[in-house]
Amino acid sequence: MNLDVVFERFPVLRSDELVLNRIEESHLDELFDIYSNDKVFEYCGIIPKHNKATVSNMIGHFERDYAKRSRIKWGIFASGEEGRLLGIIEACDFNQKVNMVTIGYFLAEAHWGQGIASKAVEILLDYIFREIQVNRIQAEVMLMNEPSKKVLLKTGFIKEGMLRQAALWSGKGIVDLEIYSMLREDYIQV
Repeated sequence: MNLDVVFERFPVLRSDELVLNRIEESHLDELFDIYSNDKVFEYCGIIPKHNKATVSNMIGHFERDYAKRSRIKWGIFASGEEGRLLGIIEACDFNQKVNMVTIGYFLAEAHWGQGIASKAVEILLDYIFREIQVNRIQAEVMLMNEPSKKVLLKTGFIKEGMLRQAALWSGKGIVDLEIYSMLREDYIQV
C-alpha cells in the first residue's frame, strides 16, 4: 500500500463524466443540502446536521483527517461543473497490515438514481487498486440500504455476508451490516 500517493498531495481523480476533488468552503451550500437531509443518512452512521456553521466546520475536519493520513473525502462533481457538489465519496480505515481500505459514499437526494454513485465508485476503485496498490477494498452497508447494495454489485463487489450486531453507528445504535468486498486480483482481471 503506497499511502504517499494519497497523502503527499490531494489526488484529483477524473473520468469523462465526473471529477473527484477536494471539498472547499465554496461548496458549503451544497454540502449543507446533503448533510441536512435526513433521507441521505437514513442508512448511514452519520447524524444529519441542521446547522450551517456545524457543516462549515466539517470542511476543516475533512482537512484535519487528510493531514492525519486517516481518511480522504472527495467531493463528487460533474466534469465542467466543479463548483456544484453532487455527493461525497471517501476512503478510510487504511489497514496497512492487511493492505485493505474501506470506502463509503452518499449523494445529494436530487442526484439519486442517475448512476453517479456507481461511476464515482468505479473511478475510486481504479485509483485505489492501480495507484495505491491496495489488495482489498470493502464497504459496509445497512441491511435496508438497497440502493447502496445495487451500486456495489454493479461495480463488481461481492457480498461476503452479514455481520450481526457488529457496529455502533451514530443515531442508529448497534446495527447489523452486510459486508461487500473486491480484491485486486478480481479487479485487474476485469
